Amino acid sequence: MEEKFKNLPLRSGVGIVVLNKENKVFVAKRIDNPKNFWQMPQGGVDEGEDFLDAAYRELEEETSIKNVKLIKEFDDTITYELPDHLLGIIWKGKYKGQKQKWFLMRFIGEDKEINIKTKHPEFLDWKWIDIDHLTSVVVDFKLHVYKNLKDKIKKIIN
Repeated sequence: MEEKFKNLPLRSGVGIVVLNKENKVFVAKRIDNPKNFWQMPQGGVDEGEDFLDAAYRELEEETSIKNVKLIKEFDDTITYELPDHLLGIIWKGKYKGQKQKWFLMRFIGEDKEINIKTKHPEFLDWKWIDIDHLTSVVVDFKLHVYKNLKDKIKKIIN
């Protein structure tokens, strides 16, 4: 990491693991990284907002999903840092990565409710995948985050 980025703070964020009735996980392909990388909904926490409210807001903003039931708020936070080629570019260069609080939710609606063509779209495509495939679709700098989550999810649903 370049010296000028070392002192940048981590952005406070949330992530949402959305499971459908078959325990498949919602993932989407980002517009700004259209290679074959997929991610779960996630985003920043606004000033004065608590983590759970931020999770519901981000989920709706990115996917239009409202019909969810909270299964679990994971106790710890998970941190990732951006690779050098993204430092100074993402989040207007204000942060070197994210410290995220993750939530596990059950989607109780119908797939037709999911709409990624939102007011400020972030995704090109979405799909449901097996939990075991989570770590094979994510960008490398978030791999440890998804491995950690995969283990936690499997303990809860098995």
